[in-house]
Amino acid sequence: MKKIIHINQHKIRSNNKKENREPVITCKTYKSNDYANEVDVLDKNGNVVCTVVYRPDNPLSCGAKVWIETYNEINIR
Repeated sequence: MKKIIHINQHKIRSNNKKENREPVITCKTYKSNDYANEVDVLDKNGNVVCTVVYRPDNPLSCGAKVWIETYNEINIR
């Protein structure tokens, strides 16, 4: 089943103004929308190949609040 990981930019902006933050990462399929602050992408064996991270209180040094982390090789296109 195809899955789409979507980052809701509007919720990121809204969360900057709130004390109770909403998850900004949406995992979409034709059946459902699931919301989270971290999402692991797994290979066929169940190993984590990358993680999508939302950390507004601990952003990267460049200021990014959402990013992808992986130790795997990547292909730049």
